[in-house]
Amino acid sequence: MEREFAIKAKGVIKNYDNSRALDAIDLEVRPGQVLGLIGPNGAGKSTLLQSVLGLLNTEGDLEVLGLDPRKDRHKLLQKVCSITDVAVLPKWMTVEQVLQYVDGVHPRFNLEKANSIISRTDIKNHSKIKTLSRGLVVQLHLSIVMAIDAELLVLDEPTLGLDLVYRKDFYSQLIEDYYDGNKTILISTHQVEEIEGVLSDAIFMNQGRVVMQDSIEAINERFLELRPNQDSLERAKSLNPMHIRNELGREVLLFEGTALDKLTGLGEVRPPFIADLFMAIMEKTKSKDQR
Repeated sequence: MEREFAIKAKGVIKNYDNSRALDAIDLEVRPGQVLGLIGPNGAGKSTLLQSVLGLLNTEGDLEVLGLDPRKDRHKLLQKVCSITDVAVLPKWMTVEQVLQYVDGVHPRFNLEKANSIISRTDIKNHSKIKTLSRGLVVQLHLSIVMAIDAELLVLDEPTLGLDLVYRKDFYSQLIEDYYDGNKTILISTHQVEEIEGVLSDAIFMNQGRVVMQDSIEAINERFLELRPNQDSLERAKSLNPMHIRNELGREVLLFEGTALDKLTGLGEVRPPFIADLFMAIMEKTKSKDQR
């Protein structure tokens, strides 16, 4: 029987002393989704990912791949892979020793596949981890993950500190060589513009709460951005945009639920970039909280 949800959360709460890191999180993630967790520092993204991996005890109902990560972490880790901190790779080992170790401890690891992936990189099997650049360490970590037949992949800032070329290659390799339409991928990153093209869904988080969750397709239908012609600016503003921002001296209007035909002819119309939409929704949420 096919599982309806890869992750299902209801009222998940995590408290640290006097602060609430997760505030009654409700979440439904279906198998095959590539989901982006988007939010500022302190929004609760990493806390949520750690909860999914069974690294934190939380209140509320949480189910990951049909298991409770708080009680069945050992079983869960046979079905889940994560890249949360590349520093966990032992620096004194060689690449070959790391691969042999993973092969010995993970039942779903395919050593032959890992070696095949690594052979297409600049990584040498005899090299010690401590001699590899951060970019090569991330490539190695990804190669290991891609050789594990996991149902869920959790990525927490996987390309942090990498240059543009490595960041682009990372996501290209992830989608082209790993994603098969059935695996579920959960990504948290500050580099929103880099993952926008690979996401099927997005979650906006702020102050431990889910502000919005929807598919990219639905977001593109629901929100439209207009760069009005100068002679159409006032007419465009009369249509009640949800947000207005300045971009290089030009006003850009964001609309929610406004039909495309109402905006056509007023200027350039397109779906907003996810990062711009997130900032607009954060400003709107902040304004509501201050009332």
